[in-house]
Amino acid sequence: MISRELPVRIYSAAQCKALDRRAINTLGISGYALMQRAAHSALALLRSLWPEVRSLSVWAGGGNNGGDAVVLARLAHELGWQVQVIIANSKTRLNASGEAAAAWAELPAPVKVETFNKALQIQGELIVDGLLGIGLKGEVRPPVSEMIEMVNRSGLPVLSLDQPSGLDADTGSLLGCAVKADATLSFIANKLGWLTGQGPAFSGRRYWSSLGLPETVFEGMEPFAYLSSKTQLRDLFPRRPATAHKGMYGTLCIIGGNRGMGGSIIMAAEAALRAGAGRVVLLTQPEHIAASLARVPEVMVHGVNDPNDCLPLLQGCNALVVGPGLGQDAWAKALLGLAESFDGPRVYDADALNLMAAGQLRAGENAVCTPHPGEAGRMLGLSVKQIQQDRVAAVLNLERKFGGVQVLKGAGTLTAYRGRIEVCDRGNPGMATAGMGDILSGIIGALIAQGLSPSDAAACGVYIHARAGDLAAAQGERGLLASDLLRQIRRVVNHNEIED
Repeated sequence: MISRELPVRIYSAAQCKALDRRAINTLGISGYALMQRAAHSALALLRSLWPEVRSLSVWAGGGNNGGDAVVLARLAHELGWQVQVIIANSKTRLNASGEAAAAWAELPAPVKVETFNKALQIQGELIVDGLLGIGLKGEVRPPVSEMIEMVNRSGLPVLSLDQPSGLDADTGSLLGCAVKADATLSFIANKLGWLTGQGPAFSGRRYWSSLGLPETVFEGMEPFAYLSSKTQLRDLFPRRPATAHKGMYGTLCIIGGNRGMGGSIIMAAEAALRAGAGRVVLLTQPEHIAASLARVPEVMVHGVNDPNDCLPLLQGCNALVVGPGLGQDAWAKALLGLAESFDGPRVYDADALNLMAAGQLRAGENAVCTPHPGEAGRMLGLSVKQIQQDRVAAVLNLERKFGGVQVLKGAGTLTAYRGRIEVCDRGNPGMATAGMGDILSGIIGALIAQGLSPSDAAACGVYIHARAGDLAAAQGERGLLASDLLRQIRRVVNHNEIED
């Protein structure tokens, strides 16, 4: 079975190898039988995505990933297709062992096997990438790195088997270089590496095949991470009762909007209302009152000169969002002190995170932090490149250092709480624009105000935000504004979004 609906449970590369052994040792399925199932699944996907293709260039490594590719080459040859197999050198075939050796032994003699060289002519309408498996560690070296470069320069469509060669299966970082696939078919388990970091840019369209393995194979193995899904969202958002009133859905207070930065809190406030908050209170610079009420007349806006005057307002709130447009001056720091006096759940974003990086506050157990890679770098004393190189380690280190729930934004946003990681595979490049973080913090704050735990609110809020972004991008990604998400948020939280 091939599906675009990826499993919620995600396993590491080491766990995937263990799952293979379980299938072989406990179910009596031979490794070569699994390899043949993988090749049949890949051929079925290939024919579905590229029905006109009748010639393949299969790039095979010496491990089991290469074995999958070699079996696929045999199956395509049996269909009468023209098949070319490319290997790095003669040792690729000679040193193959186990299931990979069996795959090579059954490759028909008429199939042309060529050793890579820089003058190689690719003979195929499509490239199958079976060069490197999911267990690769360390940078890709020549000649395989040169092979990857040629594949990427070819201009031909590419199908990667299990994982694009050169992409770290656990972190989504590039191991020097990686195949840029048009589609990737993952076998048995969902992997984190193709969902975060560079993974989304290199894996293309993502598909998964269980290879027919039963659920019993996964029993007793704790997943490496989890995938956020609309099923989770629907479980946490039951239909509202006929007797509903605004008091049942919480009051959210949003603190921020320093001079000249009122747009941030206004967007956060409207996002919170669209996500279902019963009431939203803004504490901001007095100059933003008129604009706030003009844009969102449903909010309660208070201009803040002396933060101490606002203490009574916090007593009736269920959650805070602190940071959109906050700034880092004396006014901002005074408001930060006000926020710390609140003993309920809080969402920290933007300048609140910069102040946190400067050592002026700690998140604590009952808080959600939503840094982008630049803010995460400041919080951990690392460069953006270091954060992106291992986003998994970064989000876990944020949690260890600052506590609470940590949301590391970006392609494949990660949420971590008590060592559990969730990843969101939705969203699009059009969302790389100012104000998107303000929308997200408003959504998460609204979910907490409605009674969700900070960890559930963070994971669901990320999904709602990303899904709304995808709906808003239906008219094109370029020129997408953060405010374009606002009407789509309502569709997502009411389960009325269009089908994938």
